Amino acid sequence: MNDLNGYDFEDLQTGMSASFAKTITEADILLFAGASGDNNAVHINEKFAQTTPFKGRIAHGMLTASIISAAIAGRLPGPGTIYLGQNLRFKAPVRPGDTVQAEVIVKELIVEKRRVVLSTICTVDGKVVIDGDAVVMPTSRGDEAKAGAASVANNG
Repeated sequence: MNDLNGYDFEDLQTGMSASFAKTITEADILLFAGASGDNNAVHINEKFAQTTPFKGRIAHGMLTASIISAAIAGRLPGPGTIYLGQNLRFKAPVRPGDTVQAEVIVKELIVEKRRVVLSTICTVDGKVVIDGDAVVMPTSRGDEAKAGAASVANNG
C-alpha cells in the first residue's frame, strides 16, 4: 500500500479484489434526487411507484452504481485513482433499505498506458443488481517522485 492507503499501479495484479457495502436509505434517495435533478416518480413517489412493474419505489440506478466508485476510490486501487470509464448493466432494482455490496476485481493491467480494467459487480443479498467493467488510472510510484521533484524545484 502507498501513503494514501491505496495501491500504486506497480503493486496491482490481476485477480486482486476489494469490496464496499452501503445500505441505501430514504435520505440517500432524496438527496440524490436533489443533487442530480432526477426526480423520476419511480424513485420519490410511492403511490406512482406502486403502479409500475417494480410495485414500489426503487433507488436511482446511478446512486446504486456510485457504490462501485466508493469501492474504487476507497479500496482498490484506492485514493488518488482517476475514473476514466464505466459500462453498466442494470439487472435488478434496489429498494430503500437494501444493502448494496460492490466488488471490484482487477481484470487487466494495461502497462503502456498505466490503466487498469476492473470487473465491477453490485449485489443485494447475493443477487446481482449491476455488473460491468471500469477503466481507471491509479497512482504510480513515479507520480510521487515527480511530485517530490516539483516540490524541491518550487521551494528550492
